[in-house]
Amino acid sequence: MRGWPAATIAFYGPDAKRATKVAVGIVMGDEDEPLKMRDWSTATGDVRNNAAIATEMLGFIEKHGALSIIMTDRIIGCPHQTGIDYEGDWCPDPACAYWYERDSFTGEPIR
Repeated sequence: MRGWPAATIAFYGPDAKRATKVAVGIVMGDEDEPLKMRDWSTATGDVRNNAAIATEMLGFIEKHGALSIIMTDRIIGCPHQTGIDYEGDWCPDPACAYWYERDSFTGEPIR
């Protein structure tokens, strides 16, 4: 940790193997919600292997003066957002069936 602000990076995908979305947030302090947020998606391939997305992410992080980066070490859920893309506990998109009744952060079954 080199200080604040920090950039948070989280990966999302239809399963635990392919990330189709990455979200970057800029956080000003330890208990703060993100001040700025941006995401990038791809319909094909994996965002983690997309050089154009990586360049845009780094530019966003640099623009907001992040001194530290906090990043997930795995895909932490489907790319759809509760309350925006769907209502309820689970994403209804058949492509995201892997996440049905799974903990987004661990990938372990809930029931």
